[in-house]
Amino acid sequence: MRSKTLDFAALAVCLGLLFAPCTILVQAKSGAESVVVTPIALQDLPKEGQETYLLIRQGGPFRYEKDGVVFGNRERLLPQAKRGFYREYTVKTPGEKNRGARRIVCGGEEPRVPKHCFYTQDHYSSFREIVNLP
Repeated sequence: MRSKTLDFAALAVCLGLLFAPCTILVQAKSGAESVVVTPIALQDLPKEGQETYLLIRQGGPFRYEKDGVVFGNRERLLPQAKRGFYREYTVKTPGEKNRGARRIVCGGEEPRVPKHCFYTQDHYSSFREIVNLP
């Protein structure tokens, strides 16, 4: 006759084997994987986003004092990079008196020649990578 302790141990081992791959997958997910649900083409950005992107490529002038400041990526939704790699820029929201929630965040060694740019319409809760960059 087997003891209940042995049955419980066998059950625990079986459950561990069953769910171990799931926990490994969850642990393997990095912040960089949650950057983009769907990329967005430059031409599909709102008109104000397209204008902001062109200003980034021209080096300004920017409307808001905080445009061009370092973006810290505290949310860890963008690919990891050293501090100072990312800079943020305001995308004007019609009807808003302040900066609103829309931004473009670009990363690269040279601000006028970004390696990657991302658009957020919800103040850094989600990002979409801007593709088809000219």
